[in-house]
Amino acid sequence: MFPISSITPFTLQDYPHHTACILWFSGCNFRCGYCHNPDLVFGRGEKLTEEKVFSFLESRKNLLDGVVFSGGECTIFPGLIPLIERVKKMGFLIKLDTNGSNPKVVRELIERGLVNYIAIDYKAPQKKFFEVTRHKKFSNFSETLDLIFRQKNEIDYEVRTTIHSDLLDENDVNEIIFDLEKRGFDKKFFLQNFFGKNPTLGNLPPSKKINLEKIVKPNQFEIEWRNF
Repeated sequence: MFPISSITPFTLQDYPHHTACILWFSGCNFRCGYCHNPDLVFGRGEKLTEEKVFSFLESRKNLLDGVVFSGGECTIFPGLIPLIERVKKMGFLIKLDTNGSNPKVVRELIERGLVNYIAIDYKAPQKKFFEVTRHKKFSNFSETLDLIFRQKNEIDYEVRTTIHSDLLDENDVNEIIFDLEKRGFDKKFFLQNFFGKNPTLGNLPPSKKINLEKIVKPNQFEIEWRNF
């Protein structure tokens, strides 16, 4: 039994410039207060069988370009690498959505050429990382970020931050921007205003919009605003 709770059969939004489906992995090692899918985080509910997952993927061969591995956090699944290897052999491009907490898995996926696109969530600057995620190891995330940046464009990637005004303010966002510049990031940075359903994992109130005029303009990369 795979820890896959559901499949989005078609998307034009989640894998840039490609048609794709999404495999939603159940279970997450973060506890972000704005998360609006607690059942997915805690691994509740029924899981799809291996037969059902691959029956679906077989039916989409030559119809979809790629498969998005999302969650939850799919890199905490011990069988992820052989699963991705199997899906890639079917002819699909692979996109990985990750919180960056498992650099060992990301390194192996990159080194073995098993991933084509990575979207990594920069949840919070180091000083607020535990407060936002309830996960102590910012160092793991930092290592994953550097791994992705150092792979010399063999794969494409994006960095994104979700902003809930109860957790992050303009100064926090600027600190993330400064850190990305220091690491040599030169892609597009996606800033996402929280836009989800209540109740959230942390029972947060609706987010207020931050003051965009207080966000610095980076020299090395562009910012794209979502849901602002």
